[in-house]
Amino acid sequence: MLIFQVVTVFLIAVAMALSLAHALEYPGKMRLSKEAYLTTQCIYYPGFTIGGFGEALGLVATLVLLLLMPRGSQAFWWTLAGFLGLAAMQAIFWFVTQPVNRCWVACLPLTNAARSFFSVASKSGSDEGVDDRWERLRDKWEYSHIARAVFAAISLISLTMAVAIYGRS
Repeated sequence: MLIFQVVTVFLIAVAMALSLAHALEYPGKMRLSKEAYLTTQCIYYPGFTIGGFGEALGLVATLVLLLLMPRGSQAFWWTLAGFLGLAAMQAIFWFVTQPVNRCWVACLPLTNAARSFFSVASKSGSDEGVDDRWERLRDKWEYSHIARAVFAAISLISLTMAVAIYGRS
């Protein structure tokens, strides 16, 4: 059980690292011009997309850990808090961040897998539609990552508490 708990905490740490990296970029990115900002957004793919597998695996591992914890114990409640934080991260990603990601990658040459992930039909060759609303999209994207970093921190702290408490019982 201990090895599984450590692996789960590691996966949550990966999710925390990715979301925190985006959140820490916020002050600098808010100073960028439109052209510089849109260019910067293109550098995140595929790196952060690949790293996102850790987040998905962390959610599944935390759910399994939750099911293994003794019901009603302190470790159970801390694990539940961690799971809910990860679920909130996922909800923010799919309903807030991902729709904006589609705009950022619309001009990139994508593999078939990436096209499926982003639900982008094909390379359009322009950022039509982004020009007039890029600041609104930027703010939505940036704030979603700050919120995700907060939930990642809650999850990491909660899971670490659960593992520590479980190990003492």
